[in-house]
Parts: sequence; C-alpha cells; structure tokens
Amino acid sequence: MYAKKIYFAGGNFHELQEVFSRIRGVLSATAGYINSDAVAPSYEKVAGDMTGAAMGIEISYNPKEIDLSTLLDILFAVINPYCRDERGNMYRSGVYYCDKEDEVIIEFYMNFLRMRYKAPAVTAANVTVNDPCSDNKAVYKCYAEAVPLRNFYPAEKKHQYYLRKNPRTKTFIDFLRLRELDIIT
Repeated sequence: MYAKKIYFAGGNFHELQEVFSRIRGVLSATAGYINSDAVAPSYEKVAGDMTGAAMGIEISYNPKEIDLSTLLDILFAVINPYCRDERGNMYRSGVYYCDKEDEVIIEFYMNFLRMRYKAPAVTAANVTVNDPCSDNKAVYKCYAEAVPLRNFYPAEKKHQYYLRKNPRTKTFIDFLRLRELDIIT
C-alpha cells in the first residue's frame, strides 16, 4: 500500500496523536519531536527548551483514502493558528513536510490562513481589543509555521498513545463532538 507522511505540531502532542490516530485513512500517528537541534532529544530536554524542537506527531496516511487538505482542515479545527502558545516554543504550531509536491498544497493553505482575517487589530490605549485567542477573529497574525522537515524523533514509549493509557487526563479537544461530526472513529 502506498503511504505518505506529514508532520503536525500544535499544543499537546498527546491530543494530536489521539485525534489523528482515529481518522479514516490515517495508518499511524506517532508522538515525537520535530526539527530538533539535538540528536535523539528527550522529553525533559524538549520541555526545557534545550533542543529547539516542537512537540508534534508523524502521520502516515493513505492518500487514496484521505488527502492532505483534509488533514490540514482537521489540524486547524483542533488548534488555533492565530494564537501563540505562551507555554513555550516546544508547543508552537506548524506543518512540516518532506515531499516537495506537498509544499504547494501547504503554502496555498497557509496563505488562506494568513489572509482569512486580514483586518488589522483595533487598539485603544495600547490595549488590543481583538485578542487572537478570543472568538473575535479580526486579527490576521497567523503563528503556525510551514517549513520542511529536518528531522523527527519518536517520543519515549510512555508518551505514545498517552491518552488511551490515561483516559482521565484532562484535554481541551472535544472528542465527543469530533465523533458526532464523523471526523474520528
């Protein structure tokens, strides 16, 4: 079977892995560290911002069952590209590709995100009225990056399918709603 790979980051890699592992056409989703400056980084080093890596997932998928645009739609439905994660650089959002043919699709998609809310933020007394993390989408700054993949290191075994092993873990993704919408199984 023909399979392609794409790499996504955005917030908690445990949540992303759980979402994408339940999508029809996705063959596997592996939690790990993307574009690390260090060889074989550990969770502690990545969390300590000593590697420059993003916490994310490697997705192997069958392009005959699901296309890259649909995977991008799902990614940006569960993460907000207009909100910078203040917890640290390792939680940044992004799309990392290794196939040159995917670059065109990703750049087109990212341009759509960048242009989607082009109206500038309104400020009053140096206070931004349009908070990019609020429901008011009049802000145009897109924080998600789209860059070629340099490397990917799978996370330690205890981080693989963490939410399945720890079902009582609090999550910000509404898995029930995704199931109702028939996005995940």
